[in-house]
Amino acid sequence: MTQPVDSSTPADGVRRVVIAEDEALIRMDLAEMLGEEGYDVVGQAGDGQRAIELARELRPDLVILDVKMPVLDGIAAAETIAGERIAPVVILTAFSQRDLVVRARDAGAMAYLVKPFQRGDLVPAIEMAVSRYAEIAVLEREVSDLQESLATRKSVDRAKSVLQEKLGLSEPDAFRWIQKTAMDLRLSMRQVADGVVEHGVAGLAGGDAGPAARS
Repeated sequence: MTQPVDSSTPADGVRRVVIAEDEALIRMDLAEMLGEEGYDVVGQAGDGQRAIELARELRPDLVILDVKMPVLDGIAAAETIAGERIAPVVILTAFSQRDLVVRARDAGAMAYLVKPFQRGDLVPAIEMAVSRYAEIAVLEREVSDLQESLATRKSVDRAKSVLQEKLGLSEPDAFRWIQKTAMDLRLSMRQVADGVVEHGVAGLAGGDAGPAARS
């Protein structure tokens, strides 16, 4: 049976972070900001290749990458780190163009921040990245086939949006609702998600996931 997703902080209460930014002053400011917010910056890099090396060596809880870096840019580094399932990635960029956001997402980044950002923007982006990364890990454990896993993720994302709107849940809580309902009804998460999208929440809450969920 699928275990409930846990996106809480590590046992010692401190997330370990690797940051990569080619401008030293910005990197130092970011490290200081993270430290003041309770994170442990365990590694710093000035280029994407070094960021990958540190991520492989240190196995942090999170990697923060600037887009524009020498040797290897942040999006290419994110693709490798995400592809090797090392840690969730947050992308930093001074550019807000839609195509860059899409490239970062396609590379496996879980969240992004547009510079200059406020301290209040940093923690929500980090926690959203960690939460989404944990969700993906759960879905991949449930569905081993890659194509089916991608389809399940899309279905769950659609269902989360419905639950956020109808029940006023946060994104992580919407995912947990789907996960718990799947366990309670002995269905897959995709079946529950499809049921939410096609038939609403009431049927599932009453123990009936609808035809699509039973197929």
